[in-house]
Amino acid sequence: MYNILICDDERDIVSALKIYLKDDNYRLFEAANGKEALEVIGKNDIHLALLDIMMPVMDGIETMVKLREQSNLPVILLTAKGEDADKVLGLNLGADDYITKPFNPAEVQARVKSQLRRYMQLGSGRIGGDTLVIGGVELDDKAKVVTLDGESVSLTPTEYEILKLLMQNANQVFSPKEIYARVWKDAPLGSENTVAVHIRHLREKIEIDPAAPRYIKVVWGQGYKMERGK
Repeated sequence: MYNILICDDERDIVSALKIYLKDDNYRLFEAANGKEALEVIGKNDIHLALLDIMMPVMDGIETMVKLREQSNLPVILLTAKGEDADKVLGLNLGADDYITKPFNPAEVQARVKSQLRRYMQLGSGRIGGDTLVIGGVELDDKAKVVTLDGESVSLTPTEYEILKLLMQNANQVFSPKEIYARVWKDAPLGSENTVAVHIRHLREKIEIDPAAPRYIKVVWGQGYKMERGK
C-alpha cells in the first residue's frame, strides 16, 4: 500500500485527482496548503506528494524547500500553463516532476507510478510497516526475508537485526556501542570488535564488492550507516 498526499487549495482539483488515483494499492491523504501538507507528512509515512505551486498560507515552492530538509520522498508539482519559471525553480529545489493543469488522467497515473517505482528501487522507501527497500536490498520484516536484486539472502538473526536497524534509519550513523545496545540489548562493553565482525559478514552477503560497499558505509571515528542508493 502506497500513501499518496494530494495538496491543493482547490477542492475540485483534489476531488479529480482522487478519482484519477483511485486504486486498491493507494491510500490517499489531503491537504489544502503547504503547512497542512508538512503536518500530514510528519504524522504519516507518505511515499509521494502532489503539491500545487500556488497555495495560500504556504505555497508549493516554500513547502518544497522545507520538505527537502527532512525527506527525499518524490514530489510532483501541480502547475498552471503560465508558471514555467516556477516549474524550473521547483525542479531546481528538489521536485521530481510536474504535471500541468488541466490534467490528463492517464498522464497523472503514469507519472505517479513512475515516481513510486523509482523511489522504491533507487531511494529509501517503506511500504506499510513491514517492508523496507534501499536500492536493491529489500527486507520483509513480516516474513523475515531479505533479498538482494530479487535473490534471497541468508542472514543470521543478529545480522538481520543489524540490517533492519540500519535500514529503518537510513543515512543515520550508529556507533558500534549503539548498535550493540540496540541489537544485543546488553551493556556495550567490548562491543566494537563484535559489531565489526558482524558488519563484515553482512557486507559479504549484500555487497557486490565488500571492500567498496554501496550500502553499509563506515564513517571513520563515528560508526556505520546504511546509505540510500543513488
